[in-house]
Amino acid sequence: MEELFRYFVVFAILAAPTYAIAASGLVVTYTTTGIFNFAHGAIGMIIAFCYWQITSSAAWDLPVPIGLVLCLLVIAPALGWLLDRLLMRRLAGASTITTIVATIGLLFALVSLADLIWPSGTGVRSVEKLFAGSTFEVVGVTVEYHDAVALGAAIAVAVGLRALLFGTRLGTAMRAVVDSRELAALNGADPNRVSSVAWMLGCSLAGLAGILLAPDLTLTSIALTLVVIQAYAVAMVGRLRSLPLTFLGALILAEVNSLFDYIPLKVELSGTVDQAFSDLGSATPILMLLVVLVVMRQDKAALRPENIRFRVPRPSMSRVAATMGGLIAVCALISVTDIVSANTVDELGKGLALGIVILSLVLLTGWAGQVSLAQLALSGIAALAVWKMGPYGLLVGVVVTAVVGAVVALPALRMRSLYLALTTMAFALLLERVVYGNNTLFPEFLPFATGSASAERFALIESDEAFFVFLAVVFGAVALGLTAIRNGHFGRRLAAMKDSPSACATLGLDLTVTKLQVFALSAAIAGLGGGLLAMWKSSSVGLTDYALLEGGALAGLPLVLVAVIGGITSVTGALLGAVLLVGMPMFGRWYGALRTPMSLAPGLAGIGLAQNPDGVVRQVGEAIEEARARADVVAEPFETPETLGTDGRIGAADASRLDDELGLSWGR
Repeated sequence: MEELFRYFVVFAILAAPTYAIAASGLVVTYTTTGIFNFAHGAIGMIIAFCYWQITSSAAWDLPVPIGLVLCLLVIAPALGWLLDRLLMRRLAGASTITTIVATIGLLFALVSLADLIWPSGTGVRSVEKLFAGSTFEVVGVTVEYHDAVALGAAIAVAVGLRALLFGTRLGTAMRAVVDSRELAALNGADPNRVSSVAWMLGCSLAGLAGILLAPDLTLTSIALTLVVIQAYAVAMVGRLRSLPLTFLGALILAEVNSLFDYIPLKVELSGTVDQAFSDLGSATPILMLLVVLVVMRQDKAALRPENIRFRVPRPSMSRVAATMGGLIAVCALISVTDIVSANTVDELGKGLALGIVILSLVLLTGWAGQVSLAQLALSGIAALAVWKMGPYGLLVGVVVTAVVGAVVALPALRMRSLYLALTTMAFALLLERVVYGNNTLFPEFLPFATGSASAERFALIESDEAFFVFLAVVFGAVALGLTAIRNGHFGRRLAAMKDSPSACATLGLDLTVTKLQVFALSAAIAGLGGGLLAMWKSSSVGLTDYALLEGGALAGLPLVLVAVIGGITSVTGALLGAVLLVGMPMFGRWYGALRTPMSLAPGLAGIGLAQNPDGVVRQVGEAIEEARARADVVAEPFETPETLGTDGRIGAADASRLDDELGLSWGR
């Protein structure tokens, strides 16, 4: 009994505070601004790096109290204020996909910035625990002062936030602004000031969580960002609104982790089963997030109609065909000449395969309005089929991926916006941790997990040159097929569902069937791209090619960014996005002076285009059309010597003609 008490009470209470603190920052910013900050973990990572820079003996070596004060009371609030002024205020009232793209862009930019300032190749960094080496005992359990400080900080945060939000005028204004900035302003609140305070507080809480978690990790940008992301599950227990339920969620997560630690110690398990328990234990935050999202009802705020600003064009089949024909011709020219190097062709082929995956986002998100962060992870299913079954396994992989996509759609049928995005993200992470990268549960996937799997190509197009052109042909065929869908009956149903699901239901449109169809079709397209990517890479296919967050480059998230940068409602925008996805890193490698701008470019572009979500292709096209329209307008002058009378006035005939052209009657 005493041992059970230690594991499920003491250990859980000591493990829960960091989760609670990290989740509290998410709850504060969402409750007061309505924006779910996907960059919350990256902000905590930046503050933890700053703390290391200030306090580490390998850097500035200043006292720990000074480091804490500077990081939590100066740097973190300053970062929050800056983010609010430059980005978050502009997102007020924006659609969910817009805020997702902006905060994912911020996440990518912060991770890239950390890698530039603190490169991973300059040595191993570690952060010492607070009061390192100092311990005391509680019911026979040795407790480190660091854990006790974390517990005290969590209690202080809970009490302080409750007092702020429900006991002060500022807190009342913070809760009011999220519902209506205009009404809050009419009652004397300053929405801009409230927003700044919320983001300053949220960044400080993210920084505190990062500093408390950093000693248990090797300090790298990806590792620390991933750990703080575990707080998503905790925050969702409180539906991003309730702080008491958020702290309860932290305790539940800690209890589940304690259970996975306790069972292998008390139950005689084989080595394989023991390792499986360990692997599942590391995935508990993801499993908890998925279960919470599926079981719990959505917050009513998430069901309100959104101001979705993406304009969906009706593409001309002839224009798309001409563009795709040009793409195939260029790829054929590249394949038969030496105008570009073999390494460049390799990257361009990868871009074409990923471009097909981006086309699935055009259909699902751009046209149907269903937010998904799982497309790249889903495409890995077809890659597994190609690896295991050979090139003709591509058909099996596409079918299986479509079925899995439909299964993902089942819980999504009653979800919208943020909850749907988080559900698909949790599913992608589940595939990544439990299937693709789990050598214990799926030992036969070991080559795939280590990136050493090999995939065969079709015999007729086995050479790199032929397969490169084949990729362009498949991309063009999928783009033309999607264009036909957009201009047809199914495309009109998708547009109607995106504009107003309530109106569609009122008119008798079966949204359940429509959602299942579009999820399955988009997953099949993603599977096609993933299988072709495996064939193109041939001998080095693996987890990092299909993971959302693994591999050191956040592989899955830039896919969403470049889809929006190119234009998520346009098939030609998908092509541009694919070129940018592989082109920006290439330019950074070719030209040393551009390495820093190119590493930051995807994140910064995602942030910038969040306010203009129609993408580069759409904006450039509209600019060209406006320029042509202005050039075609020839103003016919009226005040000329021929039209003016001797007294300088316009003659009656010309005045009448001017009235007619302007549609004026002047009482006549």
